[in-house]
Amino acid sequence: MRAVRYDAVGQLPRLTDVPEPVCPDGGVVVRVGATGVCRSDWHAWRGHDPVALPHVPGHELAGTVAEVGAGVRGWRVGDRVTVPFVCGCGACPTCAAGDQQVCPHQTQPGFTGPGSFADLVALHAADTNLVGLPDGLDDVTAAALGCRFATAFRALTAHGGLRAGQWLAVHGCGGAGLSAVMIGVALGARVVAVDVSPVALDAAHRLGADALVDASSGTPVAEAVRELTGGGAHVSLDCAGHPDVAVASVRGLRRRGRHVQVGLLLGARSTPPLPMDLVVAHELSVHGSHGMAAHEYPAMLAMVADGRLDPARLVGSVVPLGEAGAALAALDDAPAHAGLTVVDLRLP
Repeated sequence: MRAVRYDAVGQLPRLTDVPEPVCPDGGVVVRVGATGVCRSDWHAWRGHDPVALPHVPGHELAGTVAEVGAGVRGWRVGDRVTVPFVCGCGACPTCAAGDQQVCPHQTQPGFTGPGSFADLVALHAADTNLVGLPDGLDDVTAAALGCRFATAFRALTAHGGLRAGQWLAVHGCGGAGLSAVMIGVALGARVVAVDVSPVALDAAHRLGADALVDASSGTPVAEAVRELTGGGAHVSLDCAGHPDVAVASVRGLRRRGRHVQVGLLLGARSTPPLPMDLVVAHELSVHGSHGMAAHEYPAMLAMVADGRLDPARLVGSVVPLGEAGAALAALDDAPAHAGLTVVDLRLP
């Protein structure tokens, strides 16, 4: 089958032929219709998040079940599906509690094994992890839900507890950040979008952000957020994954505010100097957000179905599989367009 693979860290991924995956017991093989190009894939490609080499990236996917393994009860060949980027084992106490997104035995397509930059991808514990797609949701749009959008949704609803009328600050308006802006607006919040890129800030404005902060202007970001929100955000997200951004997110909160870390902080950046004096004195909450389990998808899909959320608006570029490697490498630089890049495997 076709796959985009790299053999060394930082080597430009290239289109090649590889063997088809073996269907695991309890799992399925999915024929990929579309897959997102995510910064998490970029972290692995750059060596920040080690993977076994050679490697096929890709974890934001939508497609059709092509083969069903022994023991699978709920899925059949031909079913249209997506999947969280974290697949729980389905058998441990963590999964039994409904927290598959932090399963200690988790698998992740594109990280713990070959991913979805390929015609076919093997997925484990299908009855725990697969999510059926409604007929009205096309593969390109569905592929935008699996990592950045779902993570932002859970960050705001489960961790942030965001309510209508509250202030939300979104630091970093890439894929996850723009998803958070859209979701925050849909939940009735007032949104401050923060970025250094005019392209990203313009996209956030078009999605309904009430206020914009240019982080390159020289004014301290936290101070600007507190002034715009009349004392600080109720909920603030670092979607960029940078120590300075995480600190600014916490400092921009009002008393009893909630910071949610969405962007990855890896390696030397893993321990930002968070102002724990403020966390204590102002009773702030600090959360991590690591995706969303399959059983939590219905609430998000319901908002897509009734039009409150329109993830198709977040897709900025659609490319064929042969261009997936270049699209991944392009994440080294400031984006030329706002929004998500999605690989459509039906394109020539």
